[in-house]
Amino acid sequence: MKIRMPIKFFGNYLVTVRSGSSESKERCQKLTVVEMSSDQKSETTENTDDAGSYQIIFHDAGCRRIIVGKLKENLEERVVFVVDDKEYEFSPL
Repeated sequence: MKIRMPIKFFGNYLVTVRSGSSESKERCQKLTVVEMSSDQKSETTENTDDAGSYQIIFHDAGCRRIIVGKLKENLEERVVFVVDDKEYEFSPL
């Protein structure tokens, strides 16, 4: 599935991380979202319903972060992924 939110490699984004009742907001850059093939999914996680279907790569405070998550919301103004017990919401800054 194609991500609707426009993603530019050199863009700045707001990432909101929600876990339970806590929420943190940070800036990130160099956002890349890649839909994983079925072979890649089986290599990274066990083949379950909760297995992630997208690989999300971004730079946060100078650190490269790679997460694998399941798409929850796919809108033009934001995209939300579920990773274990956390939600990662990306939106343009």
